[in-house]
Amino acid sequence: MKKKITCLLMSTVMTLSLLAGCGGSAPAAGNANANAGAEISSGAGDQAAKSDDTIKIGVSIWSSTDVLGSQCKLILDEAADALGVQVQYVDQGHVSEKVTASVEQLCAAGCDGIIICNSSDTEMASAIKTCNDNGVYLAQFFRIINSETSADIYKAAVDSQYYVGAVHENEPENGEKLVQILLDKGDRNIGLIGWEQGDATWLGRWEGYKAGVEKWNSAHPDDQAVLSEPQYAGTSSEGGSKAAEALMSANPDLDAIIPAGGGGDPLQGAIAAVERAGKTQDIDIVSTDFLPDLGERIANGSMAGESGGHYCDPLFAFMAVYNAVKGDYKDFGGKFEDINFPYLYVASPDDYAAYEKYFVDKLPYTKDELVEMSKLDMEGLKAKAAALSIEDAKARSGE
Repeated sequence: MKKKITCLLMSTVMTLSLLAGCGGSAPAAGNANANAGAEISSGAGDQAAKSDDTIKIGVSIWSSTDVLGSQCKLILDEAADALGVQVQYVDQGHVSEKVTASVEQLCAAGCDGIIICNSSDTEMASAIKTCNDNGVYLAQFFRIINSETSADIYKAAVDSQYYVGAVHENEPENGEKLVQILLDKGDRNIGLIGWEQGDATWLGRWEGYKAGVEKWNSAHPDDQAVLSEPQYAGTSSEGGSKAAEALMSANPDLDAIIPAGGGGDPLQGAIAAVERAGKTQDIDIVSTDFLPDLGERIANGSMAGESGGHYCDPLFAFMAVYNAVKGDYKDFGGKFEDINFPYLYVASPDDYAAYEKYFVDKLPYTKDELVEMSKLDMEGLKAKAAALSIEDAKARSGE
């Protein structure tokens, strides 16, 4: 396995802290936080014997502890354990300077590959350069670089020998389907909550919400729907609560809210605000990122529908980087690998019961299946990702 060159001349204290964090059993967050404001923690695989041939994969994520992030960590830790791989987490909160610093930190920690959920395309320019300079493989999850609005950054990804690809969802389609759930329920005054302005995934979902409302209004001139300008919540429950309160205060006729995402915590805050206002039966809520109590909320009406199940998205980025590090995937320069991942949709208690059985009560892939997945070529990995569904999980379970 090729050696890496450290991307920056970092301080001795920070470097030693990070190296300890990458292989140790306890988090090494203190000096990392002081220098870059990001949280570093260790994951599965730390017990493996260290050597020059030990594969270490870094995970740059907004949070490894919130609703969605903790699900991502669960499946990544399972894959790391199945493959005997070390995994290192950096929580960067989708704060731009922390996102770019996280890549430098993970390179300094000796990681062979990195998967990243960035916030904006601009951060990828720095991330790609850092990984090129250090010979570290890089893949995105929940994100893809926009080839039109970020043409230079996209070209840098195409030209890179270390940028492996992007695993992402069709966010405009997701937005259209979610807003259609509300329209079909009779909702016409829809409030919108985003998380970070300029976030690539948020912009894609917003595009879909607007397109869904425009299509409805075009087909129903006498039954028009209105979509508010977004309130921004960040990625906290408190932010979601304040955003929902602002929407309800501004529009007494509000009959639906879409907390667009942000890891699940903004959704929880928005639900709590609607409940405090006594409007659970008056305001329908749909979102992306499944909550752990979604089945109950669908049943009691505090949620009208949700898209999710996509916590396996980073698993496929992890597998792609793993195979690049092993040398099984090669010749990335001159092309852009794009792995499209499907959303699952829940709009009834029965929908959720099926999801819960195959994605909550147990992980959708066994350890043996994870090992087999690691042997797929890139086209096989794309096909595997595209096939994931409740029906697929059910069939693989033998039921």
